[in-house]
Amino acid sequence: MMLLVKLFLAHLIGDFILQPDQWIREKEEKRLRSPKLYLHTLLHGALAWLFVWEFAFWLPAVVLAISHGLIDTVKLSFQKDNRKREWFMIDQCLHLVVLIVVWYAYTRPLLWEINWFTDDVLIYITAVVMLTLPASVCIKVFISKWAPQTEEHNDESLQDAGKYIGILERLFVLAFVVTEHWEAIGFLIAAKSVFRFGDLRQSKDRKLTEYILIGTLLSFAMALTTGVLVRYCIAH
Repeated sequence: MMLLVKLFLAHLIGDFILQPDQWIREKEEKRLRSPKLYLHTLLHGALAWLFVWEFAFWLPAVVLAISHGLIDTVKLSFQKDNRKREWFMIDQCLHLVVLIVVWYAYTRPLLWEINWFTDDVLIYITAVVMLTLPASVCIKVFISKWAPQTEEHNDESLQDAGKYIGILERLFVLAFVVTEHWEAIGFLIAAKSVFRFGDLRQSKDRKLTEYILIGTLLSFAMALTTGVLVRYCIAH
């Protein structure tokens, strides 16, 4: 498993830290004619070999370099200005798949002999799934009768931003409870209060403020309860 971690670290350094914005712009403009594309490709192979630091890994490193260059070439050839986000996700997912394939081919671990779904893992997975969309739906249904008209016709906020903010904050709370960092929950509540309720106070919409407050308290309550239940189930 440490081999996969090393390969992933090499990928992160090569793709995000050692790739300046100037390289990215030049690759997007010149594509296959850009020397930075080939330098970036060689850099990934070199980093993979250096992090593993085994002479026998030279061939997998070459495979990683060539595959990285091919994936980047496909992305540069087909992505448009309005689809950069989608192609970025596709690009990173393909790189990750290649890393896993190279890791497996080099180490050949017996995956079927590994017990991936222990009782504790299933408890964590259930908690995470519960605190994502199911929790969002439950909260929305519960407070729907108090939904103000201004919330329904608000065009100033990002699409579904509130839902994803709620999901992230519940997952953070779950992690803090499981790791017993209770003080971090207070910091999270304070940070959200400063950014969210300051704007609501300025809007002078009391119903909207109360509506958001109820939803936030319910969200935190569900996350706290789930975290406590997870700790209890794992302990017993």
